[in-house]
Parts: sequence; C-alpha cells; structure tokens
Amino acid sequence: MSGKVALVTGATGLLGRQVVKAFERGNWSVKGTGHSRADGSAVLKVDLAKSEDVEAALDSVRPNVVIHCAANRFPDKCDNDPEGTRALNVTATEGLASLCAARDIFLVYISTDYVFPGKPGDAPYGADAPPQPTNLYGQTKLDGELAVLNVFERAGKAGLGTVLRVPVLYGDAEMPAESAVNVLMDSVWKAQEPDAIMKMDHWALRYPTNTEDVGRVCLDIAVKYLSTNDRSALPQILQFSSEDKFTKYEICQAFGEIMGLPITAIEPNTAGNDPNAAVQRPYDCHLSTAALKDIGIDVSTQDFVAWWRWHVRAFRK
Repeated sequence: MSGKVALVTGATGLLGRQVVKAFERGNWSVKGTGHSRADGSAVLKVDLAKSEDVEAALDSVRPNVVIHCAANRFPDKCDNDPEGTRALNVTATEGLASLCAARDIFLVYISTDYVFPGKPGDAPYGADAPPQPTNLYGQTKLDGELAVLNVFERAGKAGLGTVLRVPVLYGDAEMPAESAVNVLMDSVWKAQEPDAIMKMDHWALRYPTNTEDVGRVCLDIAVKYLSTNDRSALPQILQFSSEDKFTKYEICQAFGEIMGLPITAIEPNTAGNDPNAAVQRPYDCHLSTAALKDIGIDVSTQDFVAWWRWHVRAFRK
C-alpha cells in the first residue's frame, strides 16, 4: 500500500481522538480536523460546511483515507437544531464525499445503530436490514449514509466510500457529557446527595462500545480496503458493536458497584415508550458484526466493567 496518510474529521471529539491514536499506533501519518476545539496545527481548523476549507485540507494533507467522525450526535440537540443537524450530518457529508471521490480518497463514514427502529424481537440487525429511523438524529445519519454511497456510485467508484455503524460509545472523555454512558457516572455521584431522587431508563437495551475498539476497527478497515484491488467486491456497509448489554439503569448499577456507592436514590423506569409520543425510542438496535467478520476483521471488544474498573482505578483483590 503506497502512502499511509489518514485525515480524521471531528478529531477533537470523543471518538475522533481515539481514531487518531489508532492510526498513529499503526504508524500512519495522521491529521485531524476540528472546529471549535481545533488548535490549527495538530488539528486543522476546518468548517465542514465550507467546501473551500475541506478542499484546502484534502489538498494539503493528501490522505489515502478520511475517517468522517464529525457529526451532531446527541438526539435531543438534533431535535433542537434540525437545520444545523442536517447541514452537518447530511449536506457537509455529501460535500466531503464528492471531494474525496474526485481525488480517489477512501472515505469511512461513521453512522449509528439509530438508523434502525429497534422494535422488540427484531435485533440483531444485519448490515442489509431495512433501516427505519425513529428520530431526527437517526434520519439525518441515514441520509448521510445514502449521500456517501450515492456520490461514489455516481462517480463510478463504488467501494471507495464505506459506512461504519456503531452504537452508543464510551471511553476516555475530556468531560463526562461527551458520552451518554460516561455521564451516568455523574448520575451515580448525584445520587449520593441528601434527598436526591431520579428516574433512570430500565427499558431500552444499549450495547456500549469503547472508542479505542472503534478506532482499531477503523484502522483495520482502511488497511483492508486500501490493499484490495477490487473494492467493489467488499461490503459498503459495515457494523461494529460490543456484545455487552445494559439498560441505563443497569449501567448505573455497575458504576455503583465499581465505586462502592449505593444507588438507592435512582429509580428504574420500565415504562418504555409513551404510545402517544411523537418520537418513539428504539428498544433494541443491536448491530450484527457479521459483515466485518466475513472480511476477516477482529470484532472483539474490551469488557465494559473491567475497563471502568481500570479507568477509575477501582481494583479489587
């Protein structure tokens, strides 16, 4: 494989930071792009909505692969800013894909398990299962997937653009609010306050997956696809997920046990969806990793509880 240069969008974010580290460990030359948190040197300041910014980054870095992590990824924030969400998750993604296709750059678009409806009994979802998002976030990520695949198809370069769907992520965070999982550790601490009482979802099933593992898989995908002559024979949609299964309440239980803290102030909420609610939350969007396994990529993951014990230095004899 000639040249080993990667460009990672959203490189200052929860996932992007670990993707950068994974490629560095693989002895690639890596540049990241960011926006509000970019320092201008290690991480280029790029507004993905501005094609001239994106073109300048691609032409200066000249990457073999772009890992597109940047997204508006919090469902409640998406609902509060639908136009901004669509601009980043769909329009900017399509623009990036077009510029990559024109330069023969391999693009990996990070998507989500929320492209699926998550109805009881449906999971696990294969990569070829029909998507049916239940919220705006899932819809914009699905539209981003379609934009990427269509751009490369129209350019006659199918296989140069690939989708990687992942579930809820956790890992080394600059602040707990970066992750819908990490932030639950805050909930466990708040539950220690006098008169604290809170409800926590104990209905929807989640498969928290470590950002380091996702970074490693992104590297493995890049190596595999760039070293394959006929990429069109490889799958265009891939999925990666841990097999660790928890409700949010069960994550709080695990954190309480790890920290030696009671969670009696946290009440499990098993109500599930209000049938009259406009947005129905997915119950179980578990992703099948069969497509990755089929092309020989390691889908093993770190153990959730063991990683957290290590992370908070809560070792047991």
